[in-house]
Amino acid sequence: MAKQLRIEKLQELIKQEMSKMLLNDLKDPRIGFVTVTDVEMTGDLREAKIFVSVMGDGDKVKNSLDGLNSALGFIRREIGQRIRLRFTPEISFALDTSLDYGDHIQKLLLQVEGERTNVDNTSASRAENPLGQ
Repeated sequence: MAKQLRIEKLQELIKQEMSKMLLNDLKDPRIGFVTVTDVEMTGDLREAKIFVSVMGDGDKVKNSLDGLNSALGFIRREIGQRIRLRFTPEISFALDTSLDYGDHIQKLLLQVEGERTNVDNTSASRAENPLGQ
């Protein structure tokens, strides 16, 4: 149980430090509006997968991921200096599409709500004027 708590704390710490690096330290122009959404680490703390969300179209997403991957050495070194661990974890980036999926679901719900409102308005007008006059 204590090991799992340590892993969760390290995941959150890496997430915070990575967010700081994106704001202040990474100057690659390919990296656009990137948000760190989650970090998953293995049980032995040797590997960390950083989930990022990128605002923009497919080209911006690809360029941002290319920029992040080209800065992997710098990012790993900085995390190793900022977080005192025996071994600095190997880092990989993964695209988090949950925000896009949530946006898609929200649009569908609004569309269904709009259709329901139209059906309710149509049935109410028929009730007021049953003969269609």
